[in-house]
Amino acid sequence: MTSKETSTTKRLWWVPGPLIIGAGPSGLATAACLKDRGVPYLVLEKDCCIAASWKLRTYERLKLHLPKHFCELPLMPFPQHFPTYPTKQQFISYLECYAKRFAVEPLFGARVDRAERDASLGLWRVRAGESEFISRWLVVATGENAEAVTPEIGGVAEFRGRVMHTSCYRKGDDFTGEKVLVVGCGNSGMEVSLDLCNNGAHPSMVVRDKLHVLPREIFGISTFGLSVWLLKWLPTRYVDWFLLLCARITLGDTEKYGLKRPKVGPLQLKSTTGKTPVLDVGTLAKIKSGHIKVVPNINRFTDKGVEFVDGRKEEFNSVILATGYKSNVPSWLKDEEFFNKNDGFPKTRFPNSWKGENGLYATGFTQRGLMGASIDARKIAEDIATQWNSKPKHLPCGLL
Repeated sequence: MTSKETSTTKRLWWVPGPLIIGAGPSGLATAACLKDRGVPYLVLEKDCCIAASWKLRTYERLKLHLPKHFCELPLMPFPQHFPTYPTKQQFISYLECYAKRFAVEPLFGARVDRAERDASLGLWRVRAGESEFISRWLVVATGENAEAVTPEIGGVAEFRGRVMHTSCYRKGDDFTGEKVLVVGCGNSGMEVSLDLCNNGAHPSMVVRDKLHVLPREIFGISTFGLSVWLLKWLPTRYVDWFLLLCARITLGDTEKYGLKRPKVGPLQLKSTTGKTPVLDVGTLAKIKSGHIKVVPNINRFTDKGVEFVDGRKEEFNSVILATGYKSNVPSWLKDEEFFNKNDGFPKTRFPNSWKGENGLYATGFTQRGLMGASIDARKIAEDIATQWNSKPKHLPCGLL
C-alpha cells in the first residue's frame, strides 16, 4: 500500500473488509480463513516480519509443547516429514509457507496507537503512526503474549550481573560456567534451566507457587492428546486423577524436590485460571540429580546476587526472568464492553470469547494455544463472510 502524500500528512484509509491487528499465528489464521471465503482484509503488524514473537523473542531450543496436529493452522497441515514436536525454526518455516500460500501480506511497521468505534459512522477507526484506517470490522489478534512481564524486585539497580527476560534469552552457551538464577518455573523457566544445565552453566530455579508437572507423554501417547480423548468420556476430575496417578508413577513425588502440587487438578486448574501445567522434557531429572537447584522466591537483589525470602543470600552472575507475558490490548483499544481492562482478555470465556459487539472480534485469547486460535479464526471468518455476502456492493480499499 503506497501513498503520494508526504510522510508528514495524515493519511486516511478506507478498508472494505476487516482490519486484523497482529501478524502472528492468530492473525495469519484469520486472514487465511477470510481469503478462503473471498473476503478482503488488511493486516497491521507493528514489527518488521510475521510471527515476530517466534522469530525475535524466543530461545533457540524451543519446540512446540504439543504434537504438531494440535498446532496446525486452518487449511494447511504441517509437512509429513516434520517431527511430532517441531522445532522453533520448523514452526517459523511453516508459518512463512502458510503466509505465502494464502498471499497474506501485512503492512509492517504499523504499530496501532489507538482503536475505537466511531458511533456516528458505525465504523472502527484505527490509528497507526501517520495513518488512520476505517473499517466495519476489527479483529484483535495481538494475543496473550504481546508484552513481557517484568516484576519489580528491590535492589535490582545494585546487582552487578546481567538481568534479562526470557524474551531476550537465546541459548545456554552464552552462560557457560556461570551461576544463573532463573526466576519462574513454568514451561519456559523449566526449559531455560535445562538448556543452561546442558551447556555448562549452573542454574538455580525460583519456584514461587505450587505447580503441576506432568510427563509430556504417557504410554508413548501425548499427555495432552490423551487428556483430550479422555475428556470426551469422563468428567474432568477423573481425568485429573488419572493424569496425577501417571505423573506419580513416571516422575515420582515432585514435592520431595521443592515442586509442590496444587490441591486442584491440572485440567481443572487450567480451565478455571488458565494456568498451564508443565510438560517435563528432562528438567525434572536434572533437578533430582542436583544439577538444577530449586530455591524460594527473591526478597531483594544484592550487589553480587540475591537474598531469598528465607533470609539466605547467594551470589549469581546472571538472572533470567521467566516471568511470562501479558496482553497489551488495554493500552490501545478503547472498548468498555468486550475486553477486560485489567488483564486484556475478553470478558467472556472460551468458546464464546471470539465475538464482541459492533464488528469487534478477538482471536488468540482462548488460553488454549494454537488450537484455540484456529477455532477462533474459523468462526470469525464465517461470521464476517456472512455479513460480507449479504451486502454485495463494497467500496474498494483506498485513500479517503
